[in-house]
Amino acid sequence: MENRHSTRGTARVPRVSFVSLGCPKALVDSERIITRLRAEGYELARSHAGADLAVVNTCGFLDSAQAESLAAIGQALNENGKVIVTGCMGAEPEKITARYPGVLAITGPQQYESVVAAVHRALPPRHDPFVDLLPPEGIKLTPRHYAYLKISEGCNNRCSFCIIPKLRGDLVSRPAADVLREAERLIAAGVKELLVISQDTSAYGIDLKYAPSAWKGGEVRAKFLDLARALGELGAWVRLHYVYPYPHVDEVIPLMAEGKVLPYLDVPFQHAAPAVLRRMKRPAAQEKTLQRIARWRDICPDLTIRSTFIVGFPGESEEDFRRLLDWLDEAELDRVGCFRYEPVAGALANELAAAVPDAVKEERWHRFMGRQQAISAGRLRRRVGTRQQVIIDQVHGSGGKSDPVGAGTTVAKGRTRGDAPQIDGVVHVASRRPLRRGEIATVRIERADEYDLHGTVVGF
Repeated sequence: MENRHSTRGTARVPRVSFVSLGCPKALVDSERIITRLRAEGYELARSHAGADLAVVNTCGFLDSAQAESLAAIGQALNENGKVIVTGCMGAEPEKITARYPGVLAITGPQQYESVVAAVHRALPPRHDPFVDLLPPEGIKLTPRHYAYLKISEGCNNRCSFCIIPKLRGDLVSRPAADVLREAERLIAAGVKELLVISQDTSAYGIDLKYAPSAWKGGEVRAKFLDLARALGELGAWVRLHYVYPYPHVDEVIPLMAEGKVLPYLDVPFQHAAPAVLRRMKRPAAQEKTLQRIARWRDICPDLTIRSTFIVGFPGESEEDFRRLLDWLDEAELDRVGCFRYEPVAGALANELAAAVPDAVKEERWHRFMGRQQAISAGRLRRRVGTRQQVIIDQVHGSGGKSDPVGAGTTVAKGRTRGDAPQIDGVVHVASRRPLRRGEIATVRIERADEYDLHGTVVGF
């Protein structure tokens, strides 16, 4: 990310280092800030010590995330001395200034203009339009072949364990045509996979009353189904994340069966016991999820469902937890993450019921993960012998004479249509033909382990 134009005349180019913490939504915020700074002539430094200024984009969702953010701020101050803080933790600036009163400025999440203005005050730009040229898609922090596509900010839900609405505000959706134009720019730049993200993707457009916007001689409504259908016409993989199980989500499953969008749903179910769900104040029709999952799979047999759950939520009884395990057995989800409940300052959940002892949380987490590992491994074994479309993320080179895959064989890692980057499993790929990052190959799956698949390329 270095710029070879290190000087312009006698003035040195201003250099900024950047740390981005937290979820993909925060990563998109970082991309927007960096794109703006690069457009104004700033260079990105690889280290704090080599920069004139450091920017830290924080996460503030959990106490552990806040601790990580504070540590990152401290490191930036130690290595550089001039630090601007933004992101979710910036919504509670007193927590930052209490530890680090010397930070130059603090801004909240999504406040791109405020971050850039703070950089301007501390380190004025020196713009040269002849060398500061940017690609039309802007600066990305992900590999060239996939990109996160944020469709809204904030959230209207009031889950008792979550302070995201306090940090990021209520739902604010982007007009559908704006989202589609960004998607087109990304695809034109070589992106093969669009990862659609927001805090509540299936609530997209509610705040706009699903208002249509002009698109390619017609109109497209700001509605979950309409946007998914329009994105599916652009020729890239479209992966849907953070989809709450509202009834209208059922309408998008046929698009997956038709190959318009990837047969993949990331649905944060969080729990299965009705008493726990009530205390969590979870939205959507969760009482009939097992029947709906079965119906989804009837419509789209290739559907991959990933989810996240919380164990040890205040008041969770052993009966509640066993009900969750029974639900897992019946649901047979493909990919699952599990969190031990962690109190969040300002969250209503802390006051709803007695805290579950840490030792009990830990024991339940291990039981949960053991149960789900067996389920995930069983579902992966069903893919052995099948042919899967795999997008290549990493190419490791060729095997040597002593390599079990054979001399001259390219070894790579990729993902099926049912695997999202960074959070799901991978496919270990062998190929007689050189592979390229971002290429989509047909792979015959030969074996499976607990989380990953192994196979050989049989077509392109």
